[in-house]
Amino acid sequence: MSHHRIAAQNLCFSYQLGEPVLNDVSFEIHHGESVAIVGPNGAGKTTLLKMLNGILFPASGKAMVGDLQVSEATLAHVRKTVGTVFQDPDDQLFMPSVQEDVAFGPLNFGMPEADAAKRVKECLEQVGAWHLRERPPHQLSGGEKRRVAIAAVLAMSPDILLLDEPTTGLDPKGRRQIIDLLRGFSHSKLVVSHDLEMVLDLCPRTIMLGQGQVIADGKTQDLLANGLLLEQASLEMPPSLRPCSICGQALRARS
Repeated sequence: MSHHRIAAQNLCFSYQLGEPVLNDVSFEIHHGESVAIVGPNGAGKTTLLKMLNGILFPASGKAMVGDLQVSEATLAHVRKTVGTVFQDPDDQLFMPSVQEDVAFGPLNFGMPEADAAKRVKECLEQVGAWHLRERPPHQLSGGEKRRVAIAAVLAMSPDILLLDEPTTGLDPKGRRQIIDLLRGFSHSKLVVSHDLEMVLDLCPRTIMLGQGQVIADGKTQDLLANGLLLEQASLEMPPSLRPCSICGQALRARS
């Protein structure tokens, strides 16, 4: 299913006259894959997401959604195919009530009101937030806002989900709920995160960025257990992969 495919082809990007943020970045994600993008601050992770949904355009190279290049001419198709959940839910929630926020996208794309109302109910129920439908978004907790932001993206029926730091600022229970929620989605997913334990739980494959380049792309557990590679990327090994000081075994057994 090519419409579930998303790819970067030799992407390069700089902000005005600054140093390159992305430098010849290439990868491809196929139908149903759940892939993490990890790396230090400034590695270009969020910039990369913005390239893949048409918020930014590369200086050179191509961002592809299905068989279409992301461009001004294809933005309408890209925005229907690729749903983006931003790091800060407040960047997405701006209507007086939760249900109006979730309905905004479908109505804006011409969906009849009755169909949009049905879609709102389905998506809020899917993320466990139907009971919040009449609440103003600014009165929600961080975890509740993130659930509603995800519902607003799902309301557009995207084939691909891009998620920027989906567990940031959540308490342990809220974090686990979001991980379990995302695991249940059949969408192709690209997840930017510093939460490496979440990456281990959710993403079998990881792409590691450093200084705007892909420095590794492979099985998540192998990459995150590689101390030299993590040092190169200014990352620390997740606690569950560190050897026990007594028995020498990691909490999370490697397969």
